[in-house]
Amino acid sequence: MSQTDPHTAASAESPFKGKTGIQRLINATGYSIDGFRAAWRHESAFRQVCLLLLAGIGMALYLPLPPWGRALIVFAHFLSVIVELLNSAVEAAVDHTSLDHHLLAKRAKDLGSAAQLGALLNMAVIWAIVLTAH
Repeated sequence: MSQTDPHTAASAESPFKGKTGIQRLINATGYSIDGFRAAWRHESAFRQVCLLLLAGIGMALYLPLPPWGRALIVFAHFLSVIVELLNSAVEAAVDHTSLDHHLLAKRAKDLGSAAQLGALLNMAVIWAIVLTAH
């Protein structure tokens, strides 16, 4: 294949890419902060899992739990926040594509929701294990 072939790896790069090194890290940090702000502003589920994170970490620090238990609880709460960010990203991308009802759009949104349910069930199981093992 020639370099002008649209199927080459070089042509598959986004035209918005270009920054490298420290400038890329600075830009990426700014985009991440923008993402957190957008999630907080527009996603009530994100705000809820953030409040759950604060409550869970507060309880984990207050209760006399072993260090491994605290670590697992903190991990489970942060995992739920991360999954919610990804779920919100999927929903925004689907809505950007079309607001029409479509089976694949529903599937994508339902899969994201199922991932969050899995993260929340994981959190509950970890809490149960840590509290019963203590």
